[in-house]
Amino acid sequence: MIRISKHFEHLADDIIADLGATLTKRLGEEYFLLQCPEPTDISNTDAARYIRWNLPVDHAWPCNPEKMDGFIEKAAQTLLKKFAHRDLQGVYVGRMDPSSPRSYYKSLATNLRGRTLPLFAAQVKGLKDVEEQDPKRSSLFCLVGKEGLYCGIQSPLKANGFYPGGTKFISQKAPHTVSRAGAKIAEALHFLKLHRPLPGKGNHWLELGASPGGMTSELLERGYQVTAVDRAPLDRRLDRRERLHFIKADVAKYHPAGRVSFDAILCDMNGDVQTALGQVIRLSKHLRPEGLALYTLKSPGAKSFRETNDLFHLAIANAGAAGMKLIASTHLTYNRHEFTLFFELKTKVV
Repeated sequence: MIRISKHFEHLADDIIADLGATLTKRLGEEYFLLQCPEPTDISNTDAARYIRWNLPVDHAWPCNPEKMDGFIEKAAQTLLKKFAHRDLQGVYVGRMDPSSPRSYYKSLATNLRGRTLPLFAAQVKGLKDVEEQDPKRSSLFCLVGKEGLYCGIQSPLKANGFYPGGTKFISQKAPHTVSRAGAKIAEALHFLKLHRPLPGKGNHWLELGASPGGMTSELLERGYQVTAVDRAPLDRRLDRRERLHFIKADVAKYHPAGRVSFDAILCDMNGDVQTALGQVIRLSKHLRPEGLALYTLKSPGAKSFRETNDLFHLAIANAGAAGMKLIASTHLTYNRHEFTLFFELKTKVV
């Protein structure tokens, strides 16, 4: 089972073909049930970055839960029978269509997990929060919806998310929210924990093209120090915020003063893909060893699977030549026709 955002639905046939799979059934609005000739490691395919989440289906129960008596108990007992002997770190249940305004399946998922957890108490003892999972250990993930119940065992790292269906949904309605970009960086940081620890509080971020300040605000809320650069001003709500240094300037003309260094660079700028990445590469010489760079690879004008992939591979080659290693790439909830790329500086750029 794979999940492809509606932004890339027009490329679904190419994505599935790249996996060497065939489509069996559509599930909900974004899920595709596939038949593969053999177990597939999608991590090294071009298809991987388009797939927000994936799961081998070890148990499928096509049904309409709303019309069944005792669905929760029957489902919980079936899961116990099928998976009690497996080495699991957690059991997590989500709904097939998280965007649905109906609360029925959200409640059903919560109640099913609540009934199932006591049955698996011996295996999942002590694990309270979903993001406490070891990214490399197996969990039982389940999705429930009007199409039925679909379950499988996968590590969060291979599934591409700690949560059933992908990354944590971040509301755009937080009190400190300046723009939707704040939710994007918040989700990106949750995703990053699959691959490495987050920068510690007090670490210094350089944000390129920061206006109006949605990402800036989120980073400040998390206790980071931020140097924000943009020709346009930041939202007035960020005036006089502690740990914020705003530089009103063209990013291309910005040069850090003295020996200043950063723990991470963030770039979500619009415009030419390679030009924006070029600024990240230029300024990466001010990153500390193993510093991070989070870069949004936008794909304006790329209409085909091949064109979008060519943009990606060119970006990776250019970053790699500057000593920046790609550690992850994904399509987040608030991404449109774009991907979030995570680089780590392995070689100090001179």
